[in-house]
Amino acid sequence: MDPLPPFHDDLDAARAEVWRLLEEGPALRRNAFHMPALATVDAAGHPQVRTVVLRQADPAAGALRFHCDRRSDKASEIAASGHAALHGYDSAAKIQIRASGPATLHSDDALAEAAWAGAMAMSRICYGADPAPGAVLPRGDAYTLPDAETALTLGRPNFCAVVVRVARLEFLYLDRRGHRRAAWERAGNWRGCWLAP
Repeated sequence: MDPLPPFHDDLDAARAEVWRLLEEGPALRRNAFHMPALATVDAAGHPQVRTVVLRQADPAAGALRFHCDRRSDKASEIAASGHAALHGYDSAAKIQIRASGPATLHSDDALAEAAWAGAMAMSRICYGADPAPGAVLPRGDAYTLPDAETALTLGRPNFCAVVVRVARLEFLYLDRRGHRRAAWERAGNWRGCWLAP
């Protein structure tokens, strides 16, 4: 039987493991935390969930970044509420991570410019799609995408980076010898506690 991981009964080690996994997410495309689910609330108060690509995890700042089209429902929902939550689950490691907090759209600042400059051509093309995401189409192919060169200028006004400043972080580790669940809240420094799984 494998030994229990160092984070099994250590809150600080568990929080470090959470951030290690989140930091790996943007770099490793096959990583379970590369594409977490994003949760928002729409104008009618209904929950909305969709998958996003995690672009950066910054443990020092306690922040997570992903990108979206500023014409999308997710952008308007984040703008209206100022909050978002992300969820990921690694079935091989049996680890679930939930992160939530204030979310900010960055569309016309240095952060957005740097994110756009670092975006792949394929991603830039998507932001130049016409019509906007979520528009009703008469057929599945009734939309247009610009070529890579045109996308540089056509897609940029629609692009925004979203930064979630994590205020609450939750971790669940499943093991038949004893599950472990923990949560941390940030009020200056992180304060953590164990939770019943």
